[in-house]
Amino acid sequence: MKLFSTIFISLLALLAWMFDWQTARAEDLSQIRARTSPAWLRDGVIYEIFPRSFSPAGNLDGVTAGLDQLKDLGVTILWIMPIHPIGEKLRKGELGSPYSIKDYYAVDPHYGNLEDFKRLVREAHRRHLKVIMDLVANHTAWDNSMTEHPEFYKRDKQGKIISPNPDWNDVAGLNYDNPQLRQYMLSMMTYWVQTCDVDGFRCDAAEMVPTDFWNAARAQLDKVKPDIILLAEASKPELLVNAFDVDYSWPLMHALYDVMSKGEPASKLRASWEQSQRQNPRGSLHMRISDDHDEARVVARFGAQGALAASALMFTLDGVPMLYNGMEVGDTAETSGGALFEKRPIDWLRTDGAPTRQIYRSLIEFRKQHIAFRNERVVWLHNSNEKSVVSLKRSDATSEFVVVINFSKNPNSAEVEIANGQEFNPVEISGLAPVSNHDFPLVHLAGYEWRIYQRVLASEARGSGSVAP
Repeated sequence: MKLFSTIFISLLALLAWMFDWQTARAEDLSQIRARTSPAWLRDGVIYEIFPRSFSPAGNLDGVTAGLDQLKDLGVTILWIMPIHPIGEKLRKGELGSPYSIKDYYAVDPHYGNLEDFKRLVREAHRRHLKVIMDLVANHTAWDNSMTEHPEFYKRDKQGKIISPNPDWNDVAGLNYDNPQLRQYMLSMMTYWVQTCDVDGFRCDAAEMVPTDFWNAARAQLDKVKPDIILLAEASKPELLVNAFDVDYSWPLMHALYDVMSKGEPASKLRASWEQSQRQNPRGSLHMRISDDHDEARVVARFGAQGALAASALMFTLDGVPMLYNGMEVGDTAETSGGALFEKRPIDWLRTDGAPTRQIYRSLIEFRKQHIAFRNERVVWLHNSNEKSVVSLKRSDATSEFVVVINFSKNPNSAEVEIANGQEFNPVEISGLAPVSNHDFPLVHLAGYEWRIYQRVLASEARGSGSVAP
């Protein structure tokens, strides 16, 4: 009896410990490590493509024709927005949203056909570019054939299919309590990997789909293509434990907009980054974003220089930077709201403003050359003007770099708190005017100006810190 009591008490203690551990795990994911992602993602630069807007043809062949241009820019991962036929029932605008999927197994005839998409992926791979598809798993168009199975959808008390969000009245919400729906979606994802050899999925509205479904999808897809990646359109830390390789750094993007549009202190950017570190699994990857199809163009909001200041932060922080098609030429065509439902071609012939393509190409090449900008080491540096100026350090075995960005449209000066400041030299970024370092760590910056300084730590480190055009 005594032995039984001892075993029973020990079992209760074990169960209590497991409950406490699971609770702690749910509440403090920063104590565990994020899943390990492929090097091609960690070292990469993502480029989002809206085929409708990317070329005059507005189709998949138009994207294929532009691959050499993208390869020259230096991006390495192509995220293709949804390629499927768009629903007609309750369609918004003339063309409808590409996120209103009529048939998951088909290619929109306006874009081409399955062979066109296969060729796009094949030609991208020939240029050592990865391709990820946009996956809309949370909802479908109202005229998707899946609506013949109402049990696949969310329904009200009267059994009527409903939208996942009152504002999204052009789509119907899927019900992941249904095992058959889950299997349908898993089979569909597997089909695109096996048929077209895509390298991953950008998963729309990922936090609105149950995490356990994504975990199951990851397990299945890993068997088909082990180095596949999943990008979550979400900022939900638990998704990065098992299922997803990378998510959106939405909190940082929103902080950026608050600083640049509302006059909030630039120190809010550091606070946002640090809060993310406390909330997410260690080593989490975040897609660093300042512009995409859901947002008004940053260049339209803040001008060419403001957009470049935003990108300078995203390209020099940890994580994976992303460009939305047209950013590299300072395109100002509407991207949010009605742009999803109408055609808004990119103006590739823009010649006014800064030589943005040259600058982005230089930034991408600089990131590729220096491990310091692809590792996890970020040290925020205090400076004497943190209302307007951000300063941070990145480092590797051979060099230290200091990044200084003025997030105000007005000129500002700041003194950066950094040891051995006299040993840092400015990095030359092709497309930007050269600067001297005679006052560093005191810097004088024009509106939205930014600079990178380098200190070489080892004599065998190659290069002078300049980046070829």
